[in-house]
Amino acid sequence: MAKGIICMSEFLEGIVKDLDDEYTTIAAEGKSSAEFSGTIDTGSFILNAILSGSLYGGVANNKITAFAGESSTGKTFFVLGVVKQFLMDHEHGGVIYFDTESAVTNEIMQVRGIDTTRIVKSEPDTIQKFRHNAIQILDNYIAQDDEERKPLLMVLDSLGQLSSTKEIEDTAKGEETRDMTKAQILKATFRVLNLKLAKAAVPLLVCNHVYDVVGSYFPQKEMSGGSGLKYSASTILHLSKKKERDNGEVVGNVIKVRTEKSRLTKENQLIECLLTYEKGLDRYYGLTELGVETGLFKKVSNRIELPTGEKVYAKVMYSDPSKYFSSEIMDALDKKAKEKFCYGIGEGEQKREEKPKPKTKSEEELAETIALIDNEVE
Repeated sequence: MAKGIICMSEFLEGIVKDLDDEYTTIAAEGKSSAEFSGTIDTGSFILNAILSGSLYGGVANNKITAFAGESSTGKTFFVLGVVKQFLMDHEHGGVIYFDTESAVTNEIMQVRGIDTTRIVKSEPDTIQKFRHNAIQILDNYIAQDDEERKPLLMVLDSLGQLSSTKEIEDTAKGEETRDMTKAQILKATFRVLNLKLAKAAVPLLVCNHVYDVVGSYFPQKEMSGGSGLKYSASTILHLSKKKERDNGEVVGNVIKVRTEKSRLTKENQLIECLLTYEKGLDRYYGLTELGVETGLFKKVSNRIELPTGEKVYAKVMYSDPSKYFSSEIMDALDKKAKEKFCYGIGEGEQKREEKPKPKTKSEEELAETIALIDNEVE
């Protein structure tokens, strides 16, 4: 058995050597482009958790992540929060921001503390132009020596606003025929970009619109742009909102976030983030709910009972997070987040393996014979 394993190992290593391809490696070496070396903090602990399974994680640093939702659900705000954190974590890093809506001004970025000197803004008006620019940037980036490459982040805000070349030409001619090729062009675009982004270790954040599905039995939202982004994105988050009020006054929105697709964490998980007009994205909002749901905290009437036995209102906890969310509490919540959002380790398989092997018919007959002899002896 050991000899067979050694032979197969040598055979596989020989294949890799003969192919002489930098992108063909032994899986155990962890050199494939699918592996990622870290995550980018989103500015919200609970949003980090649903994306990566850890309060201290976030967006994977070489994957496509999509934020889809209706107008004013915080898509651009979430993306700008990731951009800010990315530039803070990488003092020599840069961002390529494809703004197809001409909506994000320098003032909007600067107010949020984003260093605009390290951001390149591009405003493509067609899918083809976006694809050309993105591929050219990635090719130039990959052509650099590994030691010279600085961290890079790409943003597309938003996908739903991109036209095709045919659509623009038809509009200029006054024709109102629908462009049936747009979905195929988008699919081809992400098919080309997906592997290039992974090989270059460049994350892409995509904002996208949603629309109501006509003819469904229950209210359902669908992303615009066809299936291209669905297949290529590692994570797709669907956003919706409800108003947040304080003494009757609207002070912001509670953003509901659901994982429509995720290769890194469980799908169909739901969390809530708080986005206020005064402070922006609340970093700690949602942690009390996580604590109650996972059993770390207890809900007693309308208060939260902490592991110490102290009972406080959730609003009080969020107003003074340094007091109530100590390092011990945060570590415990991080462990609970991993249990809640990460895929399991196959306990069912382990249990099945631990079951004793079923006895054969001959073994059962032998056992019965021995039992009869024991009874006669007694």
